[in-house]
Amino acid sequence: MRLSRLDAVRLLLLWLGGVDLRLTMLAVPPLIPLIHRELHLDEKAVGALVSLPVLLLAAAAVPGSLLIAKLGVRGALAVGLGCVAVFGAVRGFGPSTTVLFSATFLMGVGIAVSQPAFPSLVREWFPRRIAIATAVYSNGILIGETVPTGLTTPVGVLPLAHGDWRWAIAMWSVLVLVSGIAIVLTSPVRGPRPAVPARWWPSWREGPAVRIGLVMGMASAVYFGTNAYIPDFLDQTGRHSLITPTLFVLNAAQLLTAPAVALRERLLTGRVGFIGSATLMAIAQLGIVLTPGPGVIAWAFVLGFAAALAFIVALTLPPRLAAAGDVHRMSAAVFTVQYGTAFVVPLVAGTLWDLTGVATLAFAPGVAATAFMAWLALPLRLSSSAQKPAGP
Repeated sequence: MRLSRLDAVRLLLLWLGGVDLRLTMLAVPPLIPLIHRELHLDEKAVGALVSLPVLLLAAAAVPGSLLIAKLGVRGALAVGLGCVAVFGAVRGFGPSTTVLFSATFLMGVGIAVSQPAFPSLVREWFPRRIAIATAVYSNGILIGETVPTGLTTPVGVLPLAHGDWRWAIAMWSVLVLVSGIAIVLTSPVRGPRPAVPARWWPSWREGPAVRIGLVMGMASAVYFGTNAYIPDFLDQTGRHSLITPTLFVLNAAQLLTAPAVALRERLLTGRVGFIGSATLMAIAQLGIVLTPGPGVIAWAFVLGFAAALAFIVALTLPPRLAAAGDVHRMSAAVFTVQYGTAFVVPLVAGTLWDLTGVATLAFAPGVAATAFMAWLALPLRLSSSAQKPAGP
């Protein structure tokens, strides 16, 4: 079945929306050594800076669901993406830790209220093509995680900003502003029969939402924690020159998950994808800690691929399992649990590093998280009926 021109435009906008949800978040890790030195942050603060938007993805998921119910998808995206663009740009306004964390907080709120809207948009625009639309949207998220880690330093945005980390992170927000306007203008307008029903409270008991959230939370915790601590870990072990290539490979490896899923669709059944991802992430973290020299880049590749596989599997579940009008509610439940977990684990890792002074201990909570993830995933399975909406 061929795509119409309208379908192609909608897929492009979904892809851009996915990019917008991560672009400003992942612009920070490559700049951490600069921010760390200038603002005198400890490792716990570094972990909080990277994972604060993740906490907001949990805390604001329910308000995001309410916003969709009250304002519709277009209104929620206008508020959410507007906050991402504006507050993502002002994070470095003035040499102040307070401004940095306050603007990061508000940017995280914007990401959080936008994210539940996109699964609803997928279901509304592509009710018979959920799988392909989700794949395009998730690919945008992965691109949004990859591009800033590779093009912020030492080539790309930072040189254009004359070495100023404040202008470097602000420049990424321009892309969010431009693409966000296009997404909002094309999103469905609420009419006499709203596209999203009045129900908004997360469907905590609808299917395995909480378990899916916990499983995905462990994978997200490992991913965000690794992005947070690899820069300082490599810096302290005399491998500063490897920071940018390691972060780039960690995030770029995620782009290979889409071809892998296309070749082996069974990876999307939940249980297989989650358990396989957990095993690979545990091995990769141990490899990062134990491998000297540039070998860390190879393990970063394995970790990025495995984390993205778990992410894509989880992202397909709400549109496949929930009823048409309840996708945002199930998404809110999953995101609340997922990102709440993803915030806590990196914070524990940073605290361990600060208390002991041993950099390798920052990766211990991540290894434990992958073991718990595999155990939680054992009973997960999708019924054939849940997959029907994804058909042609």
